[in-house]
Amino acid sequence: MDDIIPERRQILAIEKSKKKIKRRLGDRADGRRVRSISPMARVSPFIMRTRNTSQNFFRDEIDTTKIDRYVKEKKAEGLAGFNIMYVLIATYIRTLSQMPGLNRFIAGQEIYARHNIEICLTIKKEMSLESPDTVIKAEFEPDVTAAEVYEKINRIIEDYRNSPGGAFDSVAKVLNYLPGFLMRFVVWVLRVLDYVGLLPRFLTRLSPFHGSFFITSMGSLGIPTIYHHLYDFGNLPVFMSFGAKRHRYEMQSDGSVKHVPYIGYTFVMDERTVDGYYYASALKFMTRIYRNPWVLDERPEKVVEDIR
Repeated sequence: MDDIIPERRQILAIEKSKKKIKRRLGDRADGRRVRSISPMARVSPFIMRTRNTSQNFFRDEIDTTKIDRYVKEKKAEGLAGFNIMYVLIATYIRTLSQMPGLNRFIAGQEIYARHNIEICLTIKKEMSLESPDTVIKAEFEPDVTAAEVYEKINRIIEDYRNSPGGAFDSVAKVLNYLPGFLMRFVVWVLRVLDYVGLLPRFLTRLSPFHGSFFITSMGSLGIPTIYHHLYDFGNLPVFMSFGAKRHRYEMQSDGSVKHVPYIGYTFVMDERTVDGYYYASALKFMTRIYRNPWVLDERPEKVVEDIR
């Protein structure tokens, strides 16, 4: 999709260069330290030291009637394989464009605003018990449309399935050759480097433990959604899972009965990045998009920048 709108990308690049924030002491390669947060938020990571002991869990369901119609329209437009996963990813990116606090992360007991949007998801080369899985990552601008999300992720998936393996697979393969004691040492070194903000950027770009958002589909496995834990290594703040579609009959106000499709979904969130009101507002914002996914065909009027 990028080659369709080169002029616009050029304008965005110019605007970004003008707005680029100078790196200050305490910033990282993948994010800048948020310095204007409240004292309580500043102290919180020192009290709740790990991501797994700072998790909040949220569960809800989506009436997919309108999303199903939207997906059908996209397939008719030529986006073969377009499904609800792309809608969910595009919805989250759109939410980040308006509520950038969701893109913060904790590292070294400090709160950082991530420089970019990185989406992680697990895929298999083929749906079989023996087929290995891997994590792919895609980086997006905050104003992307659902079609652009589909094009980029679909291209990455196809490249992976048509190649011996991804970049993360290559790193994992090298580590696999190490004896256990040496692997423990290497991982310890990586943890220390990550803690002090010196982990090389090329590694955080590959790592499935570093990113804005991780999404996993239980629906593709034919089972309900799960609560997937966060990782103590890395800085991933939010994990979303969604399950298989199910149907039920509901009584309408006029006495008629309607057949309604649903999917269940869960969020596991690091509560130290933003407060409960912020998370609740973001979840409501996403629900509004689920009810009208056609807004994902248009770019947002503005992109909100996180606090300094």
